[in-house]
Amino acid sequence: MKIIVDAMGGDHAPEVVVAGAIAAVTEYQIDVVLVGDEERIKRLLDKHKYSGSLITIHPAPEAIDMSESAAASVRRKRQSSIVLGVELVKNGQGDAFFSAGNTGAVVCASVLAMGLLPGIERPGIAIVVPTLKGISLVIDVGANIDPKPLHLLQYGIMGDAYARYILKKTDPSVGLLNIGEEETKGTDFVKETHELLSKSPLNFIGNLEGKYLFSGNADVIICDGFVGNIALKVSESLAETVNVFLKQHILSTFWGRLGALMLKSSLRGFKKKLDYAEHGGAPLLGVNGVVIIGHGRSNAHAIKNAIRVAKEEVERKFNEKILDALGKLG
Repeated sequence: MKIIVDAMGGDHAPEVVVAGAIAAVTEYQIDVVLVGDEERIKRLLDKHKYSGSLITIHPAPEAIDMSESAAASVRRKRQSSIVLGVELVKNGQGDAFFSAGNTGAVVCASVLAMGLLPGIERPGIAIVVPTLKGISLVIDVGANIDPKPLHLLQYGIMGDAYARYILKKTDPSVGLLNIGEEETKGTDFVKETHELLSKSPLNFIGNLEGKYLFSGNADVIICDGFVGNIALKVSESLAETVNVFLKQHILSTFWGRLGALMLKSSLRGFKKKLDYAEHGGAPLLGVNGVVIIGHGRSNAHAIKNAIRVAKEEVERKFNEKILDALGKLG
């Protein structure tokens, strides 16, 4: 198996990307192709004293910055690490593509090069979140910020399939993120989406307020990419803030520090459960290929885990399951 990795994508690239790739090939024994500035990547591989054969380099003279316009940069920078990386997968020279770079550019390049699965009009980024009842799937968290109601119905179908085949949930429940639980709440767009989901064969349980995002009341939570991305970033910020507050208050007294020593393993498990780096990356569902998108702030540990996620998505052959679900529910 060969995973194509955008070596130039992310706030701390290419240093953390190279380190994460070395950790991934060491642990998972898979081939990784690093796409980017050849000389910089070589220097970093030498710095880490890596001399194995599982990592190769595909030169890319250009890189798309986080602040660049997605569509314009993909058209203008045809030799960028994102565009060339996606094309390697399209041409059969890799099994999956991962990037922690410009999300819009990754989505745009993936759709242009790979195309969409039959029956899907827009892709969606799906993330698994911890809840009080296990785990749930949220889609979309940033791929499509101006969707149509039909696109959210398609997210529901893909989310249902993911929950069934990947999360192993029987008859997964599907909820629509909204400002209230009543059918009459929300914008016209949300009301129309609610009507489409209600008429579908999905196990649709209605609207969910934001306070239920981590309750586990729904196995799949549907929203547009604008709302989903804000909800995701607010949740990450809250988790980080709570972690800092806990440290400040617990370590402010002798008894608190003593208690922290006794609770060290529990606190470590708590932090790990909320740490995005443990999940690594999120699949871009709906494209005709395997694309994993990572957090821009990804460290080497997150990069390693994202490559693992890419490997698992290839092994799962999930796109085949989406097509089967579209055939049954569409």
